[in-house]
Amino acid sequence: MHIAMWSGPRNLSTAMMYALAARGDCAVWDEPFYAAYLRLTGLDHPMRHEIIAAGETDPARVAARLAGPVPGGRAHFYQKHMCQHMIDGVPRDWMDDVTNVFLIRHPARVLASFAAKYEAAGLADIGFVQQAELFDRVAQRTGITPIVIDSADIRANPEPMLHKLCSALDIGFTPAMLSWPAGGHAEDGVWAPVWYGAVHRSTGFAGPEGPLPDLAPDYARIAEAARPYYDQLARVRLRP
Repeated sequence: MHIAMWSGPRNLSTAMMYALAARGDCAVWDEPFYAAYLRLTGLDHPMRHEIIAAGETDPARVAARLAGPVPGGRAHFYQKHMCQHMIDGVPRDWMDDVTNVFLIRHPARVLASFAAKYEAAGLADIGFVQQAELFDRVAQRTGITPIVIDSADIRANPEPMLHKLCSALDIGFTPAMLSWPAGGHAEDGVWAPVWYGAVHRSTGFAGPEGPLPDLAPDYARIAEAARPYYDQLARVRLRP
């Protein structure tokens, strides 16, 4: 099975990649379109030049691999995607050949975490609008509601929520998904030193999150603009 997991930044997506990789039957790919996104947009993200040099910058070639054979002959292919990477010029037709899952997180939490690393963060950078557009596209083309899972539910109840996700995907749950070795994964993107510090120190999912963070006024306005898109998907998420 090809599993495309769609989220924005700072959204438990790396921990989910580690969980799926820990199964042993799942190849993983970390943010396949990142290099192409930076080349096409010119954005000055941390490690921009290293990311472009290390990745595939032709989005058509990336798309062909995403719908192609599973690397290593494994049973499943987990693809960790950032919704904001799906700009004009990035193909979407390959999405019809994979199972699309949407990983959501409250926008205030996303902004608090992302802005600490990238102060120029705006609505387009955190992926909520794009995530809702991709969700609608999948729903319209398949005629069914795509799978949605909230990172807060996973952190509060990792094993039950991973059971529900595996059931929705029609793949077997394994307890191996609940833990991984500290220190990162061989398939981490080259940008891992900037973004993955906390998950590299982890050996499993962090516990439940506390109260919503207080945001500076500019970031609070961005979070408020993102909230309707989050709420749209949250209404149909897998329930604890």
